[in-house]
Amino acid sequence: MILDFSKMEETVKTQFYGGEKELKARMLIDKNNKILLGTLEPGASIGLHTHETSSEIIYILSGSGKVLFEGEYEPVTAGVCHYCPKGCSHSLINDSNGNITFFAVVPEHTS
Repeated sequence: MILDFSKMEETVKTQFYGGEKELKARMLIDKNNKILLGTLEPGASIGLHTHETSSEIIYILSGSGKVLFEGEYEPVTAGVCHYCPKGCSHSLINDSNGNITFFAVVPEHTS
């Protein structure tokens, strides 16, 4: 199956998980996964949240910022992959002057 994000409708999530500004995303959500291409503008963030039932993988395609992972800040730049295991908490923060573009996968576990 090919996912062509350029042909998907853009969704705008304001203050996603209590974060700042907006998350712009093109995504596929099915019973197995949430797969998305997202953008955070300067000053935007995805708020701190816990993955109770699944993990999340975020690959930074362009830009830079930081993640808050289990109480510690970690820098992220293009080419870096952030992994948040099931049961852990994280936030993605764009504290730079340019956009962060990222690819993320959240498996939907049923057990």
